[in-house]
Amino acid sequence: MTKDGVTIILAEDDDGHATLVERNLRRAGLDNEFVRVRDGQAALDFFFGAEAPQCETCILLLDIKMPRVDGIEVLRRLKGDPRTATLPVVMLTTTDDPREVERCYQLGCNVYVTKPVEYEQFIEAVKRLGFFLQVVKVPPRASAPAGASGESAG
Repeated sequence: MTKDGVTIILAEDDDGHATLVERNLRRAGLDNEFVRVRDGQAALDFFFGAEAPQCETCILLLDIKMPRVDGIEVLRRLKGDPRTATLPVVMLTTTDDPREVERCYQLGCNVYVTKPVEYEQFIEAVKRLGFFLQVVKVPPRASAPAGASGESAG
């Protein structure tokens, strides 16, 4: 059973980073279910594909630099759709460009965490994120209105 029933979705193309994130969130005390998607298109498929919704309450840890569809576009689409607009999104990325940070917040990300390049600092940042995730409250996903086609307007 997951803590508070919240599933953590990790959108990360780097296998090493994905392993470090999950391992260190667990070390910080999280026992939530983890689902990893390897790129932005897989993240969109998870939330909008034929099998969606796959979790009642989710939080997304989203990298920016990913193949096929980047994290910025994933964020834009998630926040632009009523079914996923309230989904908590934590940008977890090596990009620390202030323009990218501002852009993510403008698009609706909830938290922006920079992954330090140095191993020990990376581990510490993920552990701190784990402590944060233990206390964050996650709303349940909205259901699609009757007759909705799944496409957002605009």
